[in-house]
Amino acid sequence: MERGLWGTLLWPIEWAVEWVLVAFHSGFTALGLPAASGWTWALAIAGLVVVVRIILIPLFVKQIQSSRRMQLIQPELQKIQKKYKGRKDPESQQAMTQETMQLYKRTGTNPFSSCLPILMQMPIFFGLFYVLNNLGRVASGEVQSAGPLGPDLAAQAESSDIFGAVLSSTFMYSDSVSAKIVTVVLIALMSASTFITQHQLMRKNMPASALDNPFAQQQKIMLYLFPVIFAVSGVNFPIGVLIYWFTTNVWTMGQQFYVINRMPAPGSPAEQALEARRARRGKAHKKFTVPGLHHNEDDDAAGDEGTGSTAAPRDGSAVQQRPVSGQRPQPKRRKKRR
Repeated sequence: MERGLWGTLLWPIEWAVEWVLVAFHSGFTALGLPAASGWTWALAIAGLVVVVRIILIPLFVKQIQSSRRMQLIQPELQKIQKKYKGRKDPESQQAMTQETMQLYKRTGTNPFSSCLPILMQMPIFFGLFYVLNNLGRVASGEVQSAGPLGPDLAAQAESSDIFGAVLSSTFMYSDSVSAKIVTVVLIALMSASTFITQHQLMRKNMPASALDNPFAQQQKIMLYLFPVIFAVSGVNFPIGVLIYWFTTNVWTMGQQFYVINRMPAPGSPAEQALEARRARRGKAHKKFTVPGLHHNEDDDAAGDEGTGSTAAPRDGSAVQQRPVSGQRPQPKRRKKRR
């Protein structure tokens, strides 16, 4: 039987997902876990999460840096928006867009970097969904597997269960009470883990100035909207996919906790706490800065006139400042030649 368009497109993803699942399943079986147990397959799905998230660590680092830059350039973005506020003509809108893009380019900020880890996980998510959804068809020989998950292993995974709920069953398309209960519990755990992650992010890792912008308002809306999204969509996913989803939420929560404590956002309560901890240990705290953000020559000149100080060169070298006094310097008397 033909796999269809989505099956063809997801074939490489399915192949990788099956190899990782079978490798972890074989490893856990070698450690003494029952091969046909649903817990063994659930642990294999958790292993898939670990592999995917380790691969995505470089993108996660870029996400952190992009998030910090976006927070620090918010005052500059607000200046641009205020400059063109109320001007709806195409020329003004184009000029505002150009200035915004120039600000992004000058500060090395990519507003779309924060979406990359999520976007990169989506193919894996749908690949796992397709693998679990077709276990019965692979076991019966109706569909050929993309990787090493052959008919025998597919039949074994198809019949495996946790708390009496088969991993490939869903809330909507299963008559099993156990499947419905396990699905509801997993959806509740997914919602709770997401809420905790977002709540600690907004409470500890966002400066006060960033809580009033539209991005923060959007975060607050998503904080309460995600449980609804999970409840609506989760009832259609197999239990194995929900296990993957919950496990990746737990990973994200732990990763976020590490970032908040070790690499907090500038100006946030978490950064103040980190600075205090380092001060008690006698260590200096180096603040995160955005290159090109405060290099406006007009502002520097204005600042020099207001303070009477000399601006530091951009190469970072030290500059000796002359003492400023309110007395006019007296001219020196020259000796006459005889």
